[in-house]
Amino acid sequence: MNAQTRILGTLGAVNGRGVVRVQDRFDSTIDDLWSALTDPGRLGRWLGEFDGDLRLGGTFKARFFASEWQGTGRIDVCDPPHHLAVTTSDADQAEEHVIEAWLTPDGEGTVVIIEERGMPISLLPAYGAGVQIHLEDLGTHLAGHERGDARTRWKHLHPAYQALQTRESDLVVRVGSDDASPPASTS
Repeated sequence: MNAQTRILGTLGAVNGRGVVRVQDRFDSTIDDLWSALTDPGRLGRWLGEFDGDLRLGGTFKARFFASEWQGTGRIDVCDPPHHLAVTTSDADQAEEHVIEAWLTPDGEGTVVIIEERGMPISLLPAYGAGVQIHLEDLGTHLAGHERGDARTRWKHLHPAYQALQTRESDLVVRVGSDDASPPASTS
């Protein structure tokens, strides 16, 4: 598989709702990566616009650049520099999504796992591509570069995630996913 179709994620389901999990390793310290995930100024360079309180229990409004998502969120878990969990909702949809990030030092770098839960299973390939693009934008930011063209990247990733969903027609069903332990590493 070439770099344009390298898949960083897996697709699954919990209680009839979709789960996307992506993982990558960055040549960045855990503290630098944590800052990129939690500092409003840094988030504004790679993920999107945020307005509100980004501390534990705080609420915010956001607009993500790559996926064009807009909505509100709440910080549910903030355990620096290892675990972050937010619940988001879109003004146009009734369901809430949970987005969690786990960071683990790995030598001179850091492994990050990001998992989003709560989407319709039929939309898993779209969410898989979108979450991976956000993770790639994080990596680009950490490397000191500008975000890439999300639409072009989408054209490469979405068909690959559709094929992944087809290959995984019996989606992995995880139970007890509401605990605060990181998912098993895929590497």
